[in-house]
Amino acid sequence: MKLKPLNDRVLVKRMELEEKTAGGIYIPDSAKEKPMKGEIVAAGPGKLDDDGKRVAMTVKKGDTVLFAKYAGMEVNIDGEEIVVMREDDILAIVS
Repeated sequence: MKLKPLNDRVLVKRMELEEKTAGGIYIPDSAKEKPMKGEIVAAGPGKLDDDGKRVAMTVKKGDTVLFAKYAGMEVNIDGEEIVVMREDDILAIVS
């Protein structure tokens, strides 16, 4: 199944966190936090302004972004976890 986000929504695939700390300690799965960094898998065309014109998206497919910990809605598609969120929930683009 393929998803195409509407308006100013984006699909983000969370990036995996490292299982080992800088000191060499392995972190168990139960103690890990959800990563707040991900890659844009798909982006919608942008939202409409008051005049009915499209406002272009700032992010595009392939961008690495930071987002709020509880932003968006998690969806499981073909065994892969994808987060659907608005562009406003994205805090920064990682370069």
